[in-house]
Amino acid sequence: MSIALPTTWEERLHDLGNIPASRVRTNPAPGTATLEDVTRIRDTERRLFELVDGTLVEKSMGWQESLLAGVLLHWLHSYLDSNRLGVATGADGMTRLFGDTVRGPDVAFVAWERMPNGQIPKDPIPDLVPNFVIEVLSTSNTYAEMSRKRREYFHAGVEVLWMVDHRARTVTVFNSSLDATVHSEDEVIDGGRVLPGWQVNIAELFARLDRQP
Repeated sequence: MSIALPTTWEERLHDLGNIPASRVRTNPAPGTATLEDVTRIRDTERRLFELVDGTLVEKSMGWQESLLAGVLLHWLHSYLDSNRLGVATGADGMTRLFGDTVRGPDVAFVAWERMPNGQIPKDPIPDLVPNFVIEVLSTSNTYAEMSRKRREYFHAGVEVLWMVDHRARTVTVFNSSLDATVHSEDEVIDGGRVLPGWQVNIAELFARLDRQP
């Protein structure tokens, strides 16, 4: 059975999750972009684009989102120094989930068992599915966009996904694309079966946004 491809700009934006048109790169033309375009633009323009259905979508992350992602990545690295289960990467650690779908989670953990030959890959964008990912929601992220991203992650083989919403000050934990639990500031969450013993105090995380000299 053939699948109807978008024929209008409106249909393309709808398929991508009703995202702002300003985040979609038109050169190369939507539907024609490749993995090589992702690395070329990253290396020459220092801009991060994800690849979705042959379309380059700019990675959306504001200043506060970057701060929170950096804190979480730092905490995760500290945990992995004592628990050598794998490695963690930030938003510029792009990975090909499947086909022509390239994503750059704000924070990602990959267990050694998923590494090719048990070694850190040398490819700029490896064929590597993280076990655990964190997405920090930005203002330009739409519900439809994040729903699509969530389905892609679990379809590819991600085991746990956290979505951090600093406006609501909540963290939603997904163990599948539909199994979600919302946690508020009075809770401490952990890495579950993927990162046993790694805990995050949600209040302490969001308190980083309230710091003063």
